[in-house]
Amino acid sequence: MSELPQRSRKILFAVVTEFIATGDPVGSRTLARKYGLDLSAASIRNVLADLEEGGFLKQPHTSAGRIPTDRALRLFIDTLVDVRALAPEEQAKLGARFAEIYAMADNPLREAGRYLSELSGAAAVIAGPPKELRTLSQLRFIPTRPGQMLAVLVFSDGTVENRFIVVDDAISEGDLNRVHNLLADVIEGRNLGEVRDLFARRLADERTALDALRRRAFDLGARAMVDVPRKGEVVIEGQSRLIDLPEYTDVSRLKKLMIVLDERRELVDLLDKTLAAGAGAVTVFVGAETGDLGGGDLSLVVASYSDRGRVAGTVGVLGPTRMDYAKVMPLVDATAAAMTEALGGKPR
Repeated sequence: MSELPQRSRKILFAVVTEFIATGDPVGSRTLARKYGLDLSAASIRNVLADLEEGGFLKQPHTSAGRIPTDRALRLFIDTLVDVRALAPEEQAKLGARFAEIYAMADNPLREAGRYLSELSGAAAVIAGPPKELRTLSQLRFIPTRPGQMLAVLVFSDGTVENRFIVVDDAISEGDLNRVHNLLADVIEGRNLGEVRDLFARRLADERTALDALRRRAFDLGARAMVDVPRKGEVVIEGQSRLIDLPEYTDVSRLKKLMIVLDERRELVDLLDKTLAAGAGAVTVFVGAETGDLGGGDLSLVVASYSDRGRVAGTVGVLGPTRMDYAKVMPLVDATAAAMTEALGGKPR
């Protein structure tokens, strides 16, 4: 790819730029008229034919212009690695908005997704950390009725989860306060997986050595963890922005898209790959690189964000392969940095 002649590369990138803007096959006359190539239409056609033979372009119909292949889009994207970041004032505005979201919103992931979708004009995808990696800040129990309590798990990112647990005996208000104080010392600085394992070890290895109150506290804590899912929440906002695109006037393509948005399995797999790679630069999965996602008609631009030094989740934009990568890539990168800062980490 890197050995593509400069003239061919210039024409190829003109095709990609025009296709991203319009979604229509691109012909030689359009390129000659709009992109200042200083070549005749015949010369452009010869280069287009060479690019098609090289696997960078394809013709949807014999008499139509050409559209870029995944190979062409990948080459185009790779040239944007050093694309300029958002202007300082734009980054400051983004940071202020995410700080507000995490301070005020009941569901910060969903609100953050709405904001990113609005900025990008596409669908936003945000995955919270796997529950095992989320840091607990509080664990509280509220008596509800005989034989039942409400366990309230408060995470360091501001999210709250509630679940009812069955208890054998009633517990006095004074003992419950002591349980809360004991658990506060135990869970400090630990993520959910670590707390879950700690409760299990204490109950298994020290059952005879624990006093009654500590045993009750660890037992309540273990019960509160039983039904906590290990996968993190995945939020998709702005789905209608995808559905309204001209690509999805085709019923079969729309059906594939709806399956992706509904089942989310392939999407979660890609997000998990990004999460496993740790903090770093923006990753782009284009077309066939997404596997079965939307039949290869979609691209995902994604980056990880952190919570107090730990990779916490992923944020990205999902759209058609003719996505405006030059706009979306720095936006996703800036969003990940703003979320990291809002969660108490250092901006990247």
